[in-house]
Amino acid sequence: MNRALVCIPTYNERENIGPITQAVLAADPRVDILVVDDNSPDGTGQLADELAAKDPRVRVLHREKKEGLGRAYLAAFRWALAEGYTYILEMDADFSHDPRYLPTFLDTAERGADLVLGSRYVPGGGTVNWGVGRKIISRGGSLYARSILGVDVRDLTGGFKCFHRRVLETLNLDEVRSTGYAFQIELTYRTLRKGFTVREVPIVFEDRRVGHSKMNKKIFIEALGMVWKLRFTV
Repeated sequence: MNRALVCIPTYNERENIGPITQAVLAADPRVDILVVDDNSPDGTGQLADELAAKDPRVRVLHREKKEGLGRAYLAAFRWALAEGYTYILEMDADFSHDPRYLPTFLDTAERGADLVLGSRYVPGGGTVNWGVGRKIISRGGSLYARSILGVDVRDLTGGFKCFHRRVLETLNLDEVRSTGYAFQIELTYRTLRKGFTVREVPIVFEDRRVGHSKMNKKIFIEALGMVWKLRFTV
């Protein structure tokens, strides 16, 4: 077993799961993979089981139903802590998070960062294949959250992360309420409030290669309201 675990939540990602696991395993020999599948009707979970049977670095956590990104990650975090992993990473299955950044994430974490956050909005970061509307929503959402919460992190909505286990052991995961877009904001904010060190490293975020984005209006509105709840309750 390696010291680092890349958690990849899936729902109908059959076309992506094989290529992304292969790319992650090739990117850094220090990582294992946990696929967290929410009972995908397209057979993603079964395909993940086949991949795990062929490679001991791949594991699969099956969940009964789709409950949102946040619930899937929390289940993965608890699994990773129980298994003894030191570094626990979040990563999308659709190649919007490029596996080539994994060595930088782990190197930064091993140098002492409590949370390494892949950032689109620091020098060297950016996005590819995004329309004007999506850029406005993403940048505006991050600025909105930063302003209300009073933090300096540039990319509060980013979901490509590496936690040291001490962070997840300290946070009360049972208190985390966000399920969608707001989940990333909440986890980073709770980490900062506990006094942990957050380091942003530049990434270029590329829109998914296959399939459809899980972002929708309901998820975005949840994030707008959750920011105020975090401001006064955390």
